[in-house]
Amino acid sequence: MTERIQISSLSPKGYRAVNHLDSYVNEALDTELVNFIYLRASLMNGCTYCVDAHSVDLVEGGTDPRRVYSVTTWRESSFYSERERAAFAMTEQLTALNGNGGVDDATWAEAAAVFTEQELSDIVLAIGTINVWNRIAIGTRMPTPPLT
Repeated sequence: MTERIQISSLSPKGYRAVNHLDSYVNEALDTELVNFIYLRASLMNGCTYCVDAHSVDLVEGGTDPRRVYSVTTWRESSFYSERERAAFAMTEQLTALNGNGGVDDATWAEAAAVFTEQELSDIVLAIGTINVWNRIAIGTRMPTPPLT
């Protein structure tokens, strides 16, 4: 597939704004956690570009590849911490809104038990950020880098 347009060139101010938000959440939260949030949402949204990018980022950052491979089956896996599980649950509910009111009370309570209010706020921003990136990449058909 050929990339349709380059938003970074055509709308640089808007693209930079998304980039600034991305930078903020990566500074505010643990990088591995952000990449797991980004990977889970990207898998749900079918964003090949972002799945590739965040899988690579996780492995290059030292994450055991088995943890990367098992993100879609996180509920059945023993590879994830309580915090990661709470972040995955929040990510799933905020990514697949489906008119269901967002994050249900039980999921929010589980996340609130392991994250501070500031962290919860930043996680919501991180989930929103990757969903914007997914829509940019999918909508414009951003190509993944070639295998080396």
